[in-house]
Amino acid sequence: MILEIVSPEATLLHTEVSDVRVPGVNGDFQLLNNHAPIVSLLTEGTVSFKGDSVRIEPAFESRFVHEKGTYTLPINSGTIEVNANKVIILAD
Repeated sequence: MILEIVSPEATLLHTEVSDVRVPGVNGDFQLLNNHAPIVSLLTEGTVSFKGDSVRIEPAFESRFVHEKGTYTLPINSGTIEVNANKVIILAD
């Protein structure tokens, strides 16, 4: 699936991933390939994702942490939309 993370400054990420975990208002939840369409609010926490061919633009690499095959990005809040195997996160 495609993951796109957009901040007020720029699109931080647009890459292929295998799974995504986000901090939802009712607790963390995970998205896998072909997840049902959803729209949800996100709270302060960490977005994490995995993928075999994750590509992060060099200008934004410092915002992400990469450990043991998992990438993480702290956020203050945001929204998420999942549709047609594409995940879009609008994050603060």
